[in-house]
Amino acid sequence: MMHDRTGPTAAQMQQMAEAVRASLPPEFREQMQDIVLQVEDFATAEQLESVGLGDRWDLTGLYEGVALPDRSVWESGRMPARIWLFREPLIAEWRATGVHMEDLVRHVVVHEAGHHFGFSDDDMHQLEDEAD
Repeated sequence: MMHDRTGPTAAQMQQMAEAVRASLPPEFREQMQDIVLQVEDFATAEQLESVGLGDRWDLTGLYEGVALPDRSVWESGRMPARIWLFREPLIAEWRATGVHMEDLVRHVVVHEAGHHFGFSDDDMHQLEDEAD
């Protein structure tokens, strides 16, 4: 998907995120079918505070929900988990790094999905380092 320097629209970024989920191995895709993927221009003040950030340009994605290992079979009526992608910070990173937008979106979706599966940021950084 080609973009001019203005970057993708929210709808285009949503399509990229959905394509990432569709491309995951079946065992992961099945566990993510109820996750809502949502694109917004920026995180809210509450979302920034929840991860200890103060600058809305510093957050490109966020997982909100209860990780699979922390769920109970006795729970019901919970809102679906959500992976947020924040469009403007992603566009700024794309412009600054030259990394393909599809690759940035893939990284954010996979990283935030890692939280759904119970991985911490440190766990995921270690896995990424080992893969390099």
